[in-house]
Amino acid sequence: MKPLDPLPMHSSAVAPDAIISVSGLSKTYASGFQALRNVDLQIRRGEIFALLGPNGAGKTTLISIICGIVNPSTGTVQADGHDIVGEYRAARQKIGLVPQELSTDAFESVWATVKFSRGLFGKPPNPAYLEKILKDLSLWEKRDSKIMTLSGGMKRRVMIAKALSHEPRILFLDEPTAGVDVELRRDMWEMVRGLRESGVTIILTTHYIEEAEEMADRIGVISKGEIILVEEKTALMRKLGKKQLTLHLQSPLQTLPADLQADHLQLSPDGAELIYTFDAQGEHTGIASLLRQLGEHGIDFKDLHTTESSLEDIFVDLVRGRA
Repeated sequence: MKPLDPLPMHSSAVAPDAIISVSGLSKTYASGFQALRNVDLQIRRGEIFALLGPNGAGKTTLISIICGIVNPSTGTVQADGHDIVGEYRAARQKIGLVPQELSTDAFESVWATVKFSRGLFGKPPNPAYLEKILKDLSLWEKRDSKIMTLSGGMKRRVMIAKALSHEPRILFLDEPTAGVDVELRRDMWEMVRGLRESGVTIILTTHYIEEAEEMADRIGVISKGEIILVEEKTALMRKLGKKQLTLHLQSPLQTLPADLQADHLQLSPDGAELIYTFDAQGEHTGIASLLRQLGEHGIDFKDLHTTESSLEDIFVDLVRGRA
């Protein structure tokens, strides 16, 4: 993998389009465990930002601090211009949080729970708005049902409805589709797209990396409490993605000719395939040169195909590189 160009992550200046600005953020728990180490991060207004990292990397701690649930050890966080410590109430009103754990009042109805959540933020009653949320989440028919009677996927939707009840401009989704079936997941992502179109900034953590690949505008990778990369998704795929050209040979080879032996060109164990690895930007001249050299050695192939790195491949390589 090529070394990354330096990224302008570690800056205390707040970007003009930043709705969340994290500067020098660290968290050490009483046990001595350091969950976050000098995190700098700016999230742009109106984007979908995916935060990826292995279990224990610090994703939930970072979200909990921004949402005012956990106190930082050092550093500052602003949410839509409000300091999350000094202006806690104003900052928290801007934020909706869908936590990883399902925690709702099991004996309350869906409607009562969502209505109560809106009231907690001092918002005046707005039945029409709450009705729209429940309809968008396919919960309207369940509005009078007790939460204890709902499926896990429906309970997850109630959590999202609660998070949206006070009309936040920032929405955190911490593993939002965990335990949700494919149909509900698809509906949920349609709703997320709609929220982004209405101007809501979405920050999500997910284990389903293909969802981040499909949904996110930018991707941040956190490992061992440190942000190791923040990049536009398309730029990340272009910069770190790899392609492989596989040539199926007419006749197996025992070994490669000496002038073809290189790290980026491998012969399969059975000698029937040649695998050429190149970056996702193309390297067409490299392929042309390879094919010419094969012809000079009388090596013929009967078929070829290419494959490309997924975001998951890139993520695994990044985290492995920091192990």
